[in-house]
Amino acid sequence: MTARLDALCFDALDPRRLARFWSGALGWQIDDDASGVTRLVPTEGTRFFIDFLPTVEDKRGKNRIHLDLTSSSPEEQKQTVERLIDLGARTIDIGQGPDSPHVVLADPEGNELCVVEPGNFVADGGFIGSITCDASGPSVGYFWSAALGWPLVWDQDEETAIRAPDGTGQFITWGPPLPPKYGKNRLHLDIAPPADGDQRAEVDRLVALGARRVDIGQRDVDWVVMADPDDNEFCVLTPR
Repeated sequence: MTARLDALCFDALDPRRLARFWSGALGWQIDDDASGVTRLVPTEGTRFFIDFLPTVEDKRGKNRIHLDLTSSSPEEQKQTVERLIDLGARTIDIGQGPDSPHVVLADPEGNELCVVEPGNFVADGGFIGSITCDASGPSVGYFWSAALGWPLVWDQDEETAIRAPDGTGQFITWGPPLPPKYGKNRLHLDIAPPADGDQRAEVDRLVALGARRVDIGQRDVDWVVMADPDDNEFCVLTPR
């Protein structure tokens, strides 16, 4: 039995402000009843939430996880970039070069995101085409394929991608290079066993796959903080 992806989480200096940006960017709704978490609820069939969690730590370095947003034409790509800038994003240079077909932006707290070119394979995933992760190599993609029970749909040139077993929804992709890590990652995944599952058994299974438990100062909480083979934090929630 595998866990399911429950949420993509952002650490934020101002969770409400960042949620408003992403709500406008994606057209998702802000849930004001999410147990103290600023949460975005999808409006177009995406299977995970986006949560914004308070932090006092400033962003350092390039994030290891970002979202790839898609476009169906050069005109739509340009319009999406302009719309996101109007909402508070800005263009940034992370070394992509002037001939890159995708546009790299930063949200109001500096988190990178890409508006990818028409024809990119992740466009089949919807407007959020992919949760895109930097990686040391394909082994971390293999770990997450086993963790979520999502089959590999790409495994070439040190890059991997997985997708839900029914072949629909967003991709999760991994590829080098892996940037330095400065403390806790700004973005992380929350996963959860099914309602009839067992959190402890799931943690044990993930450890056997190559994860480890970590302490980030979480104290007495009902989730378990772990790190994947590339030392990226993720949380195992209670069954749901």
